Amino acid sequence: MSYSRFEAMKLLGARLETELVILSLGGAVDEWYNAAPHMREASLFQQQLGCVTPEALGLAAGLPHRRIVSLDTDGGLLFNLGALATVANEQPENLFIVVWDNEQYQSIGGPRTHTAAGRVDLSAIARGAGIDNAFTAQTLEEFDAHCAAGLAATGPYLVVAKTDGILEPGIRRKHSDGREDKYIFVRHVEATEGISIMGPSEHN
Repeated sequence: MSYSRFEAMKLLGARLETELVILSLGGAVDEWYNAAPHMREASLFQQQLGCVTPEALGLAAGLPHRRIVSLDTDGGLLFNLGALATVANEQPENLFIVVWDNEQYQSIGGPRTHTAAGRVDLSAIARGAGIDNAFTAQTLEEFDAHCAAGLAATGPYLVVAKTDGILEPGIRRKHSDGREDKYIFVRHVEATEGISIMGPSEHN
C-alpha cells in the first residue's frame, strides 16, 4: 500500500510553525515548496544524497532548543546508513526524521532502490541501530499520527512514509538554486535566533 507524498507533506506542513527543515534532491523539492509555503525560508532545499539526516543532526546539536525535521529519502538514507547509528548514540531530543520511501531513485528516472525488493526495512534498520522510536507508516492516517508523535517526542523519532512514485502534477517549480537557498535559510536562522552565522560581506 502506498500514498501520495504531496498529501503527506501537506499534513506535516500543517503541523509546523517554528521548526527548521532539511530536505533532499529530486521531486520532493518542488512538492515541499508547494505543500508548505509558510516553511520556505525555514527549509534548506536540495541537499545531497546521504547528507540530509547528518546535516539535520548537526543542526539539532547546534540548536537543541529548536525542533529540527529531516526530510530524507530511501535512496538518500541508503547512501549513509551509518548516520542512524550516530543519531542513536547522540540521542538528540529535538530531531524528527521522515524518510520518503517510494522505492526508487526518482530524480534520475526511477531506478529501483533496495527497498523495492520487499526485504529491506528502513525502520527496522533504524531500530537495530538504536533508534527506539522508528516506525513505518503504510497509510496517510498512520503518517499523520507519527508526525504528531515525532514532533512532540523527547528523543530521536523516525517514520518511513511508504509513498507512491507519482510526482504531484501542475505545481509551481522552485526557481532558486542551491546557493540562493543556502543564504535564504541561513538568514532565516539568524533572524529567528538573534545570532550571526555568516556575518556581513567582506566586500561591503
